[in-house]
Amino acid sequence: MKRTPGERTAGAAIGPARALGVLSLLAMTALQVASGLDARPDRYVTAIVALLAASAVAFAADAWGPRRAAGAFCAAVLTGYAAELAGVLTGFPFGSYSYTDVLWPQVGGVPVVVTLAWGGMGLAAYAVGAALATGWGRICAGAGALTAWDLFLDPQMVGLGLWAWAEDGFYRGIPLSNFAGWLVVSALVMLVIGRVARGPAQAGERLARKAAPAGERFAREPAPASGLLVLYTVMAVMETVAFAAVFVPADPLVAAAGGLAMGGFAAAAWRRSWQR
Repeated sequence: MKRTPGERTAGAAIGPARALGVLSLLAMTALQVASGLDARPDRYVTAIVALLAASAVAFAADAWGPRRAAGAFCAAVLTGYAAELAGVLTGFPFGSYSYTDVLWPQVGGVPVVVTLAWGGMGLAAYAVGAALATGWGRICAGAGALTAWDLFLDPQMVGLGLWAWAEDGFYRGIPLSNFAGWLVVSALVMLVIGRVARGPAQAGERLARKAAPAGERFAREPAPASGLLVLYTVMAVMETVAFAAVFVPADPLVAAAGGLAMGGFAAAAWRRSWQR
């Protein structure tokens, strides 16, 4: 069977895209450690997210090619931005919240760095879903993996004063509606990433896909991206350690909830990858 350029690269020496992904991931990890030791960790947020996004795009480019990786990332960013803009204007789909003036620049009240986070972690979560399932199962698994990250993200960012909820919620002041909204938006992010990463189908493929049963219409899936699995796993480990032992005060509840959720997705994805 003919292999894609990304698949050939993965089986050979480390190419420039993968090397960039590794370097960006190492730099992001170093900044996360530094932020955990600093009295003003909010100063590191923009740089950490930018490196996260760079690492994700580089790993995706290594697997799918630069054009599809960039397209998938931009599609996820725009989807995340649309959801955030609707959220700050209407309270749907996450609940009523607003961003403070800590993160700049902002477009329509939404920090640009927040949209980059949707893109970067969206790609990583998509790789988790791709390792676990195909078709709609991939979309659901990827959405769950991305939502699991928010079990860490929201408590941390609310604690840093980057955004605030109109009313206190059940989970560290965060309403359950937020996580329901995350699942919905994350599913949309998975859909757009998958559509772009698959690339345009030829006429024959389109006809065959239309004729296939509904559950088989995702047959043309993007190549696996192990670098994105590494990125997701590193984020799970770093966040768990931070909440368990680095942040002052420590938060065992968030460490356990986020660690079990993200760690469970990561472990299952690696297990399925090794079985193939």
